[in-house]
Amino acid sequence: MGRKEPGLLFPLFAALLVAAVAAPVLSVLFSVAPASVVDAFRSEDVRDAVRISLVASLSATVLATVLGVPAGYALAHASARVRTAALFVLALPLAFPPVASGIMLLSLFGNTPVPDSLLGVIAAEFFVSGAFVAIASMAAFAALDPIYADAARTLGAGEWRIFRRIALPAASTNIAAGIAFAWLRAIGEYGATSIVAYHPTSLPIALYVTLSASGVRAALALCYGFVVLAAIVIGAQWFLRRRVVS
Repeated sequence: MGRKEPGLLFPLFAALLVAAVAAPVLSVLFSVAPASVVDAFRSEDVRDAVRISLVASLSATVLATVLGVPAGYALAHASARVRTAALFVLALPLAFPPVASGIMLLSLFGNTPVPDSLLGVIAAEFFVSGAFVAIASMAAFAALDPIYADAARTLGAGEWRIFRRIALPAASTNIAAGIAFAWLRAIGEYGATSIVAYHPTSLPIALYVTLSASGVRAALALCYGFVVLAAIVIGAQWFLRRRVVS
């Protein structure tokens, strides 16, 4: 039997959802000339903010990957009770208001050199984005057919070898998606960062400063940069996934 297409109602809801999400993005793209975006990112202050954001977000993402991928593998093989408890804890920062996350971090690091430093930016970005990698990794490892790992165990392979040679390559595409979204979440983080480390200025804070000082029109140019960056990362992740699947 051929696959039945849904009725008209379901595509209508899908179209409305896509339009609602796309409308603000398209508004930015059509409101700002590319030349204005280039001029905005030529500013020394903006270039410094880009550098801070890249260093901090990549550092936070690397840390999230180093911890999150093995953690996801462990959780995928843990008991349901342990997995549920761990996922509850990991999901908490995703549910906190960003400002609340910043206040919590300030309470933890208040008497250390972390606030108002690059480490503070990294800490804030890691706190709000780090769980993405572990959760995506757990789902990716849990979805694998265990037959290959079981066969490797019968041949005497240890868990580290199974993880490195069998599980990780098979789950790499979905893990990469989690890493990409964690990085996008980190580089776009404003709320917690503004509390813990308003200085050095990251790109989201530079966006807010531009909005406050120069108005919406000037800030739209920086928004344009965020749209392009997100499109590149999501497009690359989609392309790699298609290459792996095909």
